[in-house]
Amino acid sequence: MAALSKSIPHNCYEIGHTWHPSCGVSFVQITRGALEESLKIYAPLYLIAAILRKRKLDYYLHKLLPEILQSASFLTANGALYMAFFCILRRILGKFYSWSPGFGAALPASYVAILIERKSRRGLLTIYMANLATETLFRMGVARGTITTLRNGEVLLFCITAAMYMFFFRCKDGLKGFTFSALRFIVGKEEIPTHSYSPEAAYAKVEQKTEKHEEKPRRMNTIALIRKLVDSVCKHGPRHRCCKHYEDNCFSYCIKGFIRMFSVGYLIQCCLRIPSAFRHLFTQPSRLFSLFYNKENFQLGAFLGSFVSIYKGTSCFLRWVRNLDDELHAIIAGFLAGVSMMFYKSTTISMYLASKLVETMYFKGIEAGKVPYFPHADTIIYSISTAICFQAAVMEVQTLRPSYWKFLLRLTKGKFAVMNRKVLDVFGTGASKHFKDFIPRLDPRYTTVTPELPIEFS
Repeated sequence: MAALSKSIPHNCYEIGHTWHPSCGVSFVQITRGALEESLKIYAPLYLIAAILRKRKLDYYLHKLLPEILQSASFLTANGALYMAFFCILRRILGKFYSWSPGFGAALPASYVAILIERKSRRGLLTIYMANLATETLFRMGVARGTITTLRNGEVLLFCITAAMYMFFFRCKDGLKGFTFSALRFIVGKEEIPTHSYSPEAAYAKVEQKTEKHEEKPRRMNTIALIRKLVDSVCKHGPRHRCCKHYEDNCFSYCIKGFIRMFSVGYLIQCCLRIPSAFRHLFTQPSRLFSLFYNKENFQLGAFLGSFVSIYKGTSCFLRWVRNLDDELHAIIAGFLAGVSMMFYKSTTISMYLASKLVETMYFKGIEAGKVPYFPHADTIIYSISTAICFQAAVMEVQTLRPSYWKFLLRLTKGKFAVMNRKVLDVFGTGASKHFKDFIPRLDPRYTTVTPELPIEFS
């Protein structure tokens, strides 16, 4: 691990803005590039969100543009202020330490930036960055040998998280807002314990409705025969009196759940691949077939479908065994359903859901009066988490999530990749591991140490 007291005498031009010796010019260039990319990110994002939420005309006329500019200003400030504090910190300290070019410069920059963003978005940004920082710290620990990886650890974490989420879902007022709506969409409203009528009465109504429907004369064609066969399988099989899936037996209830969510997962993955497929439509037409016949499409579908079917099947089984419907069933069913992540392993999904779970439990603790409330906690956590990620981006990019590294390159127009990381290798983090062949062309008139000349290839 790099010693915190070790330092190097180089100036900010030699380490940070190697493309231009002036701090002011570099700051302006970073600001201009970050603003351009921020507008490209947030303009379509907010427009699509407004359309999906069916916003009224008044929103488009008076609120859409200010919200886009505010979020774009936040993201721009995060990148531009990092460059500013990078240079300011070097002037104050007179040298660079292992923590100053990354964590030290990013901490105040991200704190000021998040204050620009709307309060309604700070929580989501904090959760995302906290999840990213946790994953980065974990990778740092693995790289240093202080943490031993657990085989299928992301699956185990998801099992535990799913168990707690499903328990809160089954409890009265356990989950609210988007999380509750998302789980209700995934597992179905039949698994919500609160219901307006008893199982026996509802089952009687369904049976009565079926009898009346069968009394109507209809033509016995092929479609009618298939429908009758499906109805006989779904409606006349065994169903426990505590189960709320009144129109299906327990077996068909699980099968239908699998088919429904498998289709959703398959379509989601297809939609995610559409931009990439159509980009190569004319140059490589064969890639269009990979849009539908891709391994990841079926993996996500299998993950979501098996999660729902295992959860529903386990819940039904426990109702049959215990002869009652209990919220505690959700813990067992949720844990077993978490095994479905074997089809679609994702550390990102596991850690994000775990972070959201911690947030949910924290706010529940506040509501119960058992956990103290810390004002501006989201701002502080966001700042620290972002600083950790910037520290990794500067000192050991190999421990940073690749998607976030690409985002930083996009935000800075690729300038984050032209830092002089060979000089930072002295701190022992392998800063230039992925930049072995890069040596910046520095003007000796503005350097404090004689620069290493770049290798020329004939």
